[in-house]
Amino acid sequence: MELRHLRYFVAVGEEEHYGRAARRLHVAQPALSRQIQDLEKEMGVKLFDRLSRGVKLSSAGRQFLSDVRRILQDVDNATLRADRVARGQSGTLRIGFLEHVSWSGVVPNSFRRFRELHPNVELQLQPATSLEQVAAIRAGSIDAGFAHYVPKDDAGFDQVHLSTPRIALAVPKGHPLLKLKKIHLRDLADVPFIWFPRRAAPQLYDRLIHECYRGGLKAPRIVQEGLNEATILSLVAAGMGVGWVLDTARGRSPNIILPVNDLDVPQPVYLAWRKDNTSPLLGAFINEVRNFVKSKVV
Repeated sequence: MELRHLRYFVAVGEEEHYGRAARRLHVAQPALSRQIQDLEKEMGVKLFDRLSRGVKLSSAGRQFLSDVRRILQDVDNATLRADRVARGQSGTLRIGFLEHVSWSGVVPNSFRRFRELHPNVELQLQPATSLEQVAAIRAGSIDAGFAHYVPKDDAGFDQVHLSTPRIALAVPKGHPLLKLKKIHLRDLADVPFIWFPRRAAPQLYDRLIHECYRGGLKAPRIVQEGLNEATILSLVAAGMGVGWVLDTARGRSPNIILPVNDLDVPQPVYLAWRKDNTSPLLGAFINEVRNFVKSKVV
């Protein structure tokens, strides 16, 4: 039994006349009659009562017509959904992101714009560290991610560079460091630090330790760990110490965000994805991100 058999049956059942059904389907009447006979033979059920003028649905035929209409509608709906997914008009897109880069600029703007342009798409957003995102992209559990780290030696990855914020120092209001015109690393020798754990960002952790040592801060006084920037900012605001954050934290924290004169640690932000991911939704999202980058909304 094929879909065409079902469509032929519906036409004959609705018209109750082979001639009219054949014209409606644009097929020859004898061929249509044979198709219906083949269908009845395959099912072992009499679907029509033959009359002198036309045909009439049998009781089994009336039930079958109701069921077949529903089946064909489901097939049409499935075809439409598949077509919309293939053209990037519906489906699911999974994007990872760093919480501290999602407050302003291209990350929230791209999410908002994509939802406006693709209202039928399910956009699944997953906060995660850069390392977690890279692993998830490799595994295929997310389609792309906004991260600091992209494996340069992995030819399977592609990326768009968004911006390059730098590491700065979060200081609570009223802190003695605010009396200095310029802050150097050596000025932080005895200052309590809120520091992130190495497992959260190994490359950045090692880079900061190296830069601190080079600048005279050979043994930072770490009194508390904060897993992410939001935690560090809240602990700094509570007066527990100072902490390293991105300079983009200015304006969204009660703390004072200051540059350290002899510290220059850029933290580039990328949108990364696997080159072999051919999802049309991902392609549309990447294009939106590139448009924001070109317009310098970063």
